[in-house]
Amino acid sequence: MSKTLTSHSLCPWNVSGTHFPKLGSPSEQLEFLLNYAILAPSGHNTQPWLFRIAHETIELYADRTRALPVVDLQDRELIISCGAALFNLRLAIRHFGYTDAVKTFPNPNDPDLLAHVWLGNPRKETEEEYLLFATITKRHTNRFPFRNCDIPETLLSIMQESTTQEGAWLEIIKGEDLRNAVADLIVEGDRIQMANPHFRRELAAWIHSNRNLTHDGMPAYSQNVSQLLDFATPIPANVICTFDIGRGKAANDGELAVGSPTLAVLGTNEDTPASWLSAGQALERTLLLGVAIGVSASFLNQPIQVALLRPRLQTLLNKPGYPQIGYPQILLRLGFGPQVKPTPRRAVSEVLLDE
Repeated sequence: MSKTLTSHSLCPWNVSGTHFPKLGSPSEQLEFLLNYAILAPSGHNTQPWLFRIAHETIELYADRTRALPVVDLQDRELIISCGAALFNLRLAIRHFGYTDAVKTFPNPNDPDLLAHVWLGNPRKETEEEYLLFATITKRHTNRFPFRNCDIPETLLSIMQESTTQEGAWLEIIKGEDLRNAVADLIVEGDRIQMANPHFRRELAAWIHSNRNLTHDGMPAYSQNVSQLLDFATPIPANVICTFDIGRGKAANDGELAVGSPTLAVLGTNEDTPASWLSAGQALERTLLLGVAIGVSASFLNQPIQVALLRPRLQTLLNKPGYPQIGYPQILLRLGFGPQVKPTPRRAVSEVLLDE
C-alpha cells in the first residue's frame, strides 16, 4: 500500500508527552520538544524553520529557501511563522518542568539566527500553560465558513490580554461600517494579488493533492475541496497559475469576512524583525487560547500583504480620540467552525541541522 497523508505526513501530529525522555540528556530532551515546535502554522504551510542543537541549546533559524518572495517580499510572515514555532517550543519546555530560557537575535551578523533556547531552572507550569499546551496538537487553520454565533466579549478580552503578554496587540473589528470597510480591503487585495501571474504561480506551487507524499504545502481538503474531487486538484492549481480568477476569490473571501462572527487584527508597535518574531509568538498564543475555548481561526492577510493597502488598514484602525494603532501584522477571522483535518508536517529529522 502506498503512503498517504494520513499514514505518513500527518504522523507528527500524533506526538505524545509520554515519550518525553525524562532521564535523557538536555540535548535529547530538547530534540523531543521540537516535535511541538514544528506544529506551528505558517504561510502556505511552508514551515520555514530550521533548528540546530548545540551545547545543550536549540538554535532557531529562518529557512529562507522556503520564502515566498512574491506574497512576502520582506520575509515578514516567514519570521512570524518562526515566532509561532518558538512559542510552541517555549510552551513545551514549561510543560515538561523547566523555565524557558530564550535569547532572540543573539548574533547581529547572522540575521537568519532568530533565537537561542535552552532549559532553565525547574518550575511548575501554570494552569493556563497546561491548557495551552494541550491544544498544540488540536490547532488547525479552519478555512470553512463559521457558524452564525457571536464570540462572547469576555473571551475576546481574554484573547486581547493574552496577546499583550507577548508584546503585541489584538484589535477587534467592531461595527458594521468598519467590518465592511475591512472586507472591501480584503476583496481589493485578492484582485490585486490574483492579477499578478507571479503571485498565482507561487500560490499554485504550494497546493497539493491529498495523495501527494509531500510533507508541506496545502492539501486539497484544507482548501474545502471534496475528497471525491481530489483527483482533480492539479486542475484548479493550473487554473490558478494560468488565469486571473481574482474576482471569484475576492467574492468568496469577502463573504467569509462579512459572515465571520469576529474579525481581528494582530499587530505590533514597531515593524522590525524582532517585532515580527514577537507577533508570531503572540499569534500562536492567541490561536491556542482560541482552540481551548472552542474558537477556530484562519487568515485573511491580503490587506497587509499588499503594500498599497496596509496603510489604509492602519488608517481604518486609528480611530479619533483613541491611542494610535501601530503596524498590522495578521488579519484573523475567528468563530465556531466545523472540525478540520491537520495539514502535513515535516518530521523533526527533516528540520534539524547537523551540530
